[in-house]
Amino acid sequence: MLSAGLAPSATAIDAQSEQWYLSAMKADEMWKVSTGKGVKVAVVDTGVNPNTSSLKGQVLAEAPAAVAYKATEDYDGHGTSMAELIAGTGAGGGLKGLAPDAKIVPYRIATNALVGKADAKKAPELADVIRAIADSDAKIISMSVTSDIDDTEELAAVKYAQSKGKLMIAGTGNDAQTKNFIGYPAAYPYVVGVAASDKAGTVGKFSEHGNYVDLASPGLNVPLWCDNTFKSYCNGEGTSQATAIASASAALVWSAHPDWTANQVLASLIDTAGRDWAKDDPSTYLGYGLIRPRKVLEDSGYKPAAAGTDPLATENAAGVDDSSASPSASTSSQAPKDTSGGAASAAGSSSESSDDTTMWVTLGAAAAVLVIGGGAFAVIRARRRA
Repeated sequence: MLSAGLAPSATAIDAQSEQWYLSAMKADEMWKVSTGKGVKVAVVDTGVNPNTSSLKGQVLAEAPAAVAYKATEDYDGHGTSMAELIAGTGAGGGLKGLAPDAKIVPYRIATNALVGKADAKKAPELADVIRAIADSDAKIISMSVTSDIDDTEELAAVKYAQSKGKLMIAGTGNDAQTKNFIGYPAAYPYVVGVAASDKAGTVGKFSEHGNYVDLASPGLNVPLWCDNTFKSYCNGEGTSQATAIASASAALVWSAHPDWTANQVLASLIDTAGRDWAKDDPSTYLGYGLIRPRKVLEDSGYKPAAAGTDPLATENAAGVDDSSASPSASTSSQAPKDTSGGAASAAGSSSESSDDTTMWVTLGAAAAVLVIGGGAFAVIRARRRA
């Protein structure tokens, strides 16, 4: 499995000063309404270190024994970074999470950092982890991982989790400049595929595109731990960070509206996403647009969609279109989906423009060219498969 994050830069940084998206998304205003309290987010990654200054008291070791192997030990630093982006307190100069009162339930799966080591054989499979979370009280499953393998057991687990009311969010992947393969679990039905954007609303040139992209979220120049020594933060970019921030956005909305279903939370984020094209004509780069939870939280009279209406029904019924994938990449066995109307630019016209056309703060001409953005070499992480 590929990490949904690119290699961080080698230069240590002051993490909080680099969290540009908090001000861009007007986090201070959102926190007056919701901080994510009462929402548990399952982070499926490389494990989570609960002892960083920003995560003390934020991590719940609640994974069932069968899938809990070393869940609170992070062999890479990646999972801890995602947890902090979601629910970090900011203590000790650590990352301030977008949903600082949400709680993290960690799950550890094997990647190629464990290949050849005894731990790789003991780490649970993704399908087993998803099923375990489905039977828990965690509301959101955040998966900053991606693979080009369409696995029937994973698909069955995803469908089970959907039937249990979970909101599943995953990064689309970072190989757009090479293979641009279809990324799973993001491409499975009922999973929200998240692309990575910068502060101008521009999609990173590494960010995978296709008709399984549902939303875009901040993912460029977003800080994370440099490595598993947890001594310093570095700047990084990738759909990993975008996934974590999207998961935190969902936690904010769900905390403010605890009686809503996963469908209603997702539908509200799709409805209020920043875009300059018709909502029923999603972009293959940005999906339904740039995530803006503030637009839901600030509207006390917001009316949610029907509880049982799937906001991704069209995609889920039609399947994934593999036409944008490289011939060298593994392709999906699912039925193709027509993407002839997918918008490739955020500068297209739309009668559904919001009252202020803000994406993070503004949607300007910089958003028109979607394939401009930071790039770096990908860190290949292969999940163990039987």
